[in-house]
Amino acid sequence: MRGPGAPLGLGGSPEDSEHGDDSGHPDNGVPPGQGTLGHRLPGGTRGHPDVGSVPSPIPVPVPAAWQRPYLNIFKHFRVEEWKRSAKEGDVAALTDTRLKGTVYRIRGSNPASSYLQLPRAGSQSLGLTGRYLYLLFRPLPRKHFLVHLDVTTEENQVVRISFSNLFKEFKSTATWLQFPFVCGAAKGSACDSVSRRGASGAAPADARWTCLVLDLPSILSLYLNRRYSHLRAVKLCSNLLVKNLCTSDLLFDPGVTLSEVRHTDLACRGIAPMPREMAFPVPKGENWHDLYDYIRFPPEGLKLPSDSIQRSCPSPAAGDQASKEPAHQLPPPVTLTRAVCDRLSLIHHITSPKAVPHRSPVIQKSIPEVHLPAPRAVPAGHSVPEENQRPPSVGDTEQPPSAIRFCAHQRGGRSTRAVPAGSEERHFPDPILKLRTIIGFGGCSTKWALWTHNNAAVVYPCHAVIVTLQLRTGEQRFFLGHTDKVSALSFDGSSTLLASAQSGPRGVGRLWDFRAGTCLSVFKTHVHSLWSLSFSRSGAVLCGVGRDGHGKTLVVVWNTAQVTRGGGVAVLAKAHTDVDIQALKIAFFDDTRMVSCGRDNIRLWRVRSGVLHSCPVNLGEYHSLEFTDLAFEEGPGAEQEPEDRALFVCSKSGHVLEVDYKNVSVRSARRLLPAQPRERRQEHRQEQAGSSSGPGIAINSISMSLTFCATGSEDGYVRLWPLDFSAVVLEAEHEAPVSSVCISPDGRKVLCSTAGGSLGYVDIQSRDYNTLMRSHKDAVLGFSVGGIRKQIATVSQDSTIRVWDLVSMQQLYDFAATDEAPCAVAFHPTWKILACGFDSGTVRTFSLAASNLLLEHKQHRAAITGLTFSPDGSFMFSSCLQGTLALYKCVAQKSHVLRVLGNVVARDAGSGWDALVVSGDSHLLAFVGPSKYVVTVMEACSLDELLRVDISVLDVHSTDLDSAVRVCFGPVSRGELLVSTSSNKILVLDAKTGRLVREVSPMHKLTCSSLALSRDGQYLLTAGDKVIKVWDYRMRFDINFQVYVGHSEPVRQVAFTPDQQHVVSVGDAIFLWDFLAPVGAGSPPARARSPASAGLPGPEGSSEKPKDVSETPRQTVPLPLLSSPPCLDVSSAHQAGYQGIFSELDKEEEAGLPGSSRMVANRDKDASVFVVESDRNKELARPRVRQESPRSPEKSTNEARKGTKTPKSQCSVRPDSYRHFTPRFKASVLPQSFLSPPAGSEVLKLKAVIGYNGNGRGNMVWNPDTGFFAYSCGCIIVVEDLHSGSQNHWLGHAEEISTLALSHDAQVLASASGRKDGDSHCQICIWSIPDGACTAELFHHETQVQAMAFSRDDRFLVTIGDYSDQTIALWSTYTYQLLLSTCVSEPVHDVAFSPVSHQDLACVGRGAVMFWLLEQQGAAVNLKVHQAPAPDVLGLVELTSLCYGANNLLYSGTNSGQICVWDTEINCCFMTWEADEGEIGVLLCRHDRLLSGSNTKRIRLWAVGSVQELRLKGPDARSSSVLLEHEITLDGTIVSAAFDDSLEMGIVGTTAGTLWYINWLESTSIRLISGHKSKVTEVCFSPDETHCATCGEDGSVRIWALSSTELVVQFQVLNQSCQCLAWKPRPVGMWGAENQHVVAGYSDGTIRVFSVSRTEMELKMHPHSAALTAITYSTDGERILSGGKDGLVAVSSPRTGMTIHVLADHRGSPITVLQCTRKQYHDFGVEGGELWLATSSDRRVSVWASDWLQDKCELLDWLSFPAPADPEGLDLPPSLAAFCPWEQGALVYVGFGLQEEALFYSLRKKQVVRRVSLPAFATSLSLSPAAPFMALGFRARLLRLQPCPAGDPQDYAGHDDTVHLCRFAPSGRRLLTASHSAVLVWELTGG
Repeated sequence: MRGPGAPLGLGGSPEDSEHGDDSGHPDNGVPPGQGTLGHRLPGGTRGHPDVGSVPSPIPVPVPAAWQRPYLNIFKHFRVEEWKRSAKEGDVAALTDTRLKGTVYRIRGSNPASSYLQLPRAGSQSLGLTGRYLYLLFRPLPRKHFLVHLDVTTEENQVVRISFSNLFKEFKSTATWLQFPFVCGAAKGSACDSVSRRGASGAAPADARWTCLVLDLPSILSLYLNRRYSHLRAVKLCSNLLVKNLCTSDLLFDPGVTLSEVRHTDLACRGIAPMPREMAFPVPKGENWHDLYDYIRFPPEGLKLPSDSIQRSCPSPAAGDQASKEPAHQLPPPVTLTRAVCDRLSLIHHITSPKAVPHRSPVIQKSIPEVHLPAPRAVPAGHSVPEENQRPPSVGDTEQPPSAIRFCAHQRGGRSTRAVPAGSEERHFPDPILKLRTIIGFGGCSTKWALWTHNNAAVVYPCHAVIVTLQLRTGEQRFFLGHTDKVSALSFDGSSTLLASAQSGPRGVGRLWDFRAGTCLSVFKTHVHSLWSLSFSRSGAVLCGVGRDGHGKTLVVVWNTAQVTRGGGVAVLAKAHTDVDIQALKIAFFDDTRMVSCGRDNIRLWRVRSGVLHSCPVNLGEYHSLEFTDLAFEEGPGAEQEPEDRALFVCSKSGHVLEVDYKNVSVRSARRLLPAQPRERRQEHRQEQAGSSSGPGIAINSISMSLTFCATGSEDGYVRLWPLDFSAVVLEAEHEAPVSSVCISPDGRKVLCSTAGGSLGYVDIQSRDYNTLMRSHKDAVLGFSVGGIRKQIATVSQDSTIRVWDLVSMQQLYDFAATDEAPCAVAFHPTWKILACGFDSGTVRTFSLAASNLLLEHKQHRAAITGLTFSPDGSFMFSSCLQGTLALYKCVAQKSHVLRVLGNVVARDAGSGWDALVVSGDSHLLAFVGPSKYVVTVMEACSLDELLRVDISVLDVHSTDLDSAVRVCFGPVSRGELLVSTSSNKILVLDAKTGRLVREVSPMHKLTCSSLALSRDGQYLLTAGDKVIKVWDYRMRFDINFQVYVGHSEPVRQVAFTPDQQHVVSVGDAIFLWDFLAPVGAGSPPARARSPASAGLPGPEGSSEKPKDVSETPRQTVPLPLLSSPPCLDVSSAHQAGYQGIFSELDKEEEAGLPGSSRMVANRDKDASVFVVESDRNKELARPRVRQESPRSPEKSTNEARKGTKTPKSQCSVRPDSYRHFTPRFKASVLPQSFLSPPAGSEVLKLKAVIGYNGNGRGNMVWNPDTGFFAYSCGCIIVVEDLHSGSQNHWLGHAEEISTLALSHDAQVLASASGRKDGDSHCQICIWSIPDGACTAELFHHETQVQAMAFSRDDRFLVTIGDYSDQTIALWSTYTYQLLLSTCVSEPVHDVAFSPVSHQDLACVGRGAVMFWLLEQQGAAVNLKVHQAPAPDVLGLVELTSLCYGANNLLYSGTNSGQICVWDTEINCCFMTWEADEGEIGVLLCRHDRLLSGSNTKRIRLWAVGSVQELRLKGPDARSSSVLLEHEITLDGTIVSAAFDDSLEMGIVGTTAGTLWYINWLESTSIRLISGHKSKVTEVCFSPDETHCATCGEDGSVRIWALSSTELVVQFQVLNQSCQCLAWKPRPVGMWGAENQHVVAGYSDGTIRVFSVSRTEMELKMHPHSAALTAITYSTDGERILSGGKDGLVAVSSPRTGMTIHVLADHRGSPITVLQCTRKQYHDFGVEGGELWLATSSDRRVSVWASDWLQDKCELLDWLSFPAPADPEGLDLPPSLAAFCPWEQGALVYVGFGLQEEALFYSLRKKQVVRRVSLPAFATSLSLSPAAPFMALGFRARLLRLQPCPAGDPQDYAGHDDTVHLCRFAPSGRRLLTASHSAVLVWELTGG
């Protein structure tokens, strides 16, 4: 982002400035900017910074994490190695015995020859962003020293700050500040008195070590009005000793200790003790300030700039010790030198508030310096007193009509309005619009800008409008009448007549009475494109140049003498010419004579006897120049004849020819050259400009006055020359070529215009530059008006986005991207945020307050067509050319993607501000799509489709299909949607039903391009072709619209400003109109309140007051609740002076509602306090009965649950918080029947669980005192011994466990999961930890449990529901009865009890903390609540986590990365700090340490010991005393954490399915528990059964040790899914670790072979073009068989990587199983020692016999299993087959078929020999190699062990989803099963 005149770009890191212009770099021997011709002006000229750009307060860049809390520069850059630093001359490292460390001595006679420099190369940058720079140094006795600091501003300007005892006085330029340094001496010495007087000079003999603290942002702001970005370089020159350099955002005081900071309020003031490595040693009993000097510059509280750096106040803490220490005295008064006074005066003029008249532009001022001392600046809005200045004439202030208006009457035919009976027939205000201001300049040409004769105004064209701008007031008046762009302007000598001409084929000219503002005459120019006009001084003759219809140059002269007398314009003469004419002017001394110039010619013209004659000037050697402009010499003496005056003609080559008009010859020629380079400028300052060497200045325009000449050139400079052109007197630089220059009649100002569309003038007397107007270079596509600021942002075809001030019409910011073009722009309605959409599909949000890029979204792949915010600012919407629609949630000035839909917005609907429109209540979104014939209405918060209306069928009489063009919502109360169509109609639809309410046509001659409705719903704006229409929305009058013109191009957009006082329209330029109708005029009377709401008191007990129309109306009227629990939609503010947060209730104050004792509100006290009383009639806890059969809740319980909920928000959308739990979607259901094995006869025993559920929240607990450690994986609670690694598994849940809670005595564990089938409430289990038994089950919440917490004394358990439930329940842990329950109006994310009181608890949610107070009176339990809002500085934010700290502190995290600190005594937030870049979901506090975990994968440890002291400051507390101690980055978002009492070690869980052991003392993180984050696709055992392998959709292959279930090695392939794997079988020969190999198949068709022992990939093959679905090794491991999704089976060699066979028998159906087994060589009548099968999803099995050595592969059998017709939409179970180990020659098949069964097929008999009935179709199958067992998995989360051939099956629970994998170990003693990401290891114990 940049302000006016700043370089193009979208920002960047501090290092981006390294590649800027180094011509003024400090290292090249010339100070930055030295020798330049003045400072850079805003808008490309040179001068002082922009008016109003002084930052207040001073913005300080936020340092990167590696620079916090401080950075030791010498240590970080390793100065001693001299690799990243440079030294020159006598620079040596010494050991200082006093300081007990290394110091660097820099000495030499010349400071430039002995120095230490950081960084090494001048082109590099340190990039240090800390606010304070600490320099620990000592000047060498009786020597001078010099220090240079190069800092970079936010405008990428390098500024050098130098200080030295060589300097005698303060000096400054725009890029260099020089400060004298006054060296301190030992106290009481002779030199001490000298130093106190502030005299600079050589260091005294007893110079002391000094700690110099430079506040770099304050220095730049105070002295240069610049914003600090970063420290670029440091150069320490002789003679001095340096101990260290340091940067920090903290203010360190070397004179205080850590204990002093803790026991005083210094920490509250942001003061910290000096770090040890930066401190000076102080002997015991000594005072630091008696031994050393402390200098802070600028001094704290300094309002005026100081002229030197010297010792004043000893330290930041000096004020606290002034009474104790005599050295701590107030600083001496500052004496300002003349240089400082001049600088202060300049800054005062620039930054002080101006008394600006109404509509006065913010004049941006500068001082162009040309070899002259810096002059004083003149405040904006103040003119320089002039003796001869005439007052403005009456004609200058008289206003012409602001617009041409047409009143359109009702046409015959179809009615366009409906007039109710008895309605009043009247006209609405006439005129209703008045043109106020136009932002723009040029259009056809940017070379026409004229002064009025009195110097008070300038006249210029803006497309089809001629604008007069008053310099003093900034007011504009307009000359309207041209129908095309104005191509030329000219004044007569007295500014009485103004001539104008327009471009285009019609060739019309106009003559205007300038003072009256009326058009005197319209005449045909006979020229198709006229580009030049010139009026004679008398106003009697006008001449022009253009081209005729054949393209030939035509010169025409008109007689205009009779126009002022009512006559017309007549042609005097005209002539065609073949010469090129660039400029033509009438001679001031003769109306019949003219001069022209062009390429290769200068000609003199004369009208004689009605004929136009010309003769050329003899140019001699200059005959081939391209001449661009001409000017006559001004003012002669009385002795000089008029025609003897010289004529000056300029050219593109830089030549200025002086022509003798009388003799038609060239008198002299000069060639103007640009200034010399900066290094040589001083020595060439007197060089003549007429030198003929080098390239000349390409001059575009020239203007003459009595004393000087002004030129405007292609290089962007306006230069002022003496009449002999000997040297440049003054120059100003612009961003674009200068098109024209014009000296004012009084000779004191130079008006200049540029090709970039800017207009301004140079005040010669004050040397100020004033920007009058800026403009886009191309058509304006759209705009957005800021809701709370009077600013407008526009987007243009010139690829820029600009922000303008609506009051002054000055440009504030300019955005541009190098490779992208902006398409759309939108202001946030409440924040200082601007969203921009680009043609690349990128959507970026910018902060206007911080001038930086906030976020970048790349959800779109085509140009953005629509971009808007909801009126309440909660959501942002964007659409693109491909029809994609995106929804974003806006939180804490950031936007996060919520939903993206494809092909919903019409691709041919066009783009614009109103492509996406949101209703006034922010509930509905409307747009044209998915085709141009359809309008869609969606719910704004979720993008759920509500309505589709086909526009094409609404007009049954039309033979053409009508399409929608634009949409607009009507007033919320009317519920209407307006649609403009391609047939020039506006359809008014009912927004809920789509019914056509009425139709208005025709609207415009062409399609309506934009429409907008006033806020009160009375007036409608439409734009079409080049006009604007204002309609009465209800069509009540005879004349229902007014038409306004002024645009020369089609109007792209029109809209009301938020205050409804103005209308903005854009197209060729930006037009601001006054809207003259009274706001709310004719609006219907306020509706009477309903009886239900009539009696409701408002705030403070007063009656309800009507709200401002700008506020969003309430959706529903709050009514008293008749049932418990209440909905706590509470106010958040309590009055100052209120003694208590929670009110005490009196009996007579209780609400007397019939049948209700649930909610009692204290109406006389705090309105934000509610009390919820206990409900003793509900029994929702169930005692644990282990033998309980599947059950359903009792009827009485269900009835009791009814009515306990209150209506929640209409849009139940998941909050924008990862902390909020969302269960993983599952298509599986619980089994209808379950065959549990008899007690003691279980064959399977769950041995281990591999994985941790990273989708849970707070689902890991650890007690460091008892060592109890538990976590959840799916529906299992895993209790693990951290020493032995053994696991216990608690099975009681059937659904995914969301969260865990551990009692403080570590005797009880609570776990929560979702609803079981048949249950209406989710399940909470209470576990006894000593025996692992479930003692109770609690049922209350309807959907999910978000968080739970035990009270400090473990008497209570609080549980909170998720965003769909929104209830808080309190349980007694003695009986586990529900004590009370209440519903909250917003989702709650976390809850915690106070560590000091069982009565206090808090929970966090959307934008607030709710503090609860639990009171017991006998058996009754009451709960009071106070809702405290988050600080306003955070904006709309979710508070996502919380924890209690010590001494009444509460910490809460937000989804935007801030941590808030609350005082629980007053329930108020007194401090916030930016703790992370993402959402903080985990907080833990122990004593003075705080741990935070976020979705940036980081955990951070903070030192918060000083926070307690900051409570005294309240909301003014600073966060600088909170220090980041440690930081560790893990593998996923942080979801759980448990630490010991000192926060030194603990366990952290992430969404990657990993539990980490953290040790802060050792800064280590060790992986404790690992698992897959995504679905596991295959599992297998190693041949020796010591390991197992798993693979997943995340592309990983993981090897696990079965003894400890620890992850041994992981192979990761990015951007691919691993679909299948197999372990290489044990070979017949030697077997060792080196032979351990795993093969894996991937979704891209590749096969990879990994060596487990060497942990590397050995081979990669690509035998398939489709994804692999099955893979296996041959029995000898010499072949790899792989099957793909396309049904092909490939046989490959793992030795050579070659594909040997490709079998296409199953083509078209994915392969599901490949299996190999041994056989006798001649068995089954075929040769080969191996038998293998392939199964495909079409229920076909092929059996093959192979001899791999002989390259034989023969089909043995082909099986097809019947099945019914595939039901549509049903996810069929897989087809699975396996060889039967205990029956040779048999295989088992399961899959979709006629019956739910397993089939045993005999290869010998060629038939099914046995059928085993199953409860459902199996999803996984495995046969034990050792015993006749078959393991089957089912979609009903069931694992069945089926004995064969007969026996009772046994069912096992423990899976929370489909059991999609079963794999027996080779020995048959173990079984692996997988359910989504959880892997379970079972042992076979008997059977």
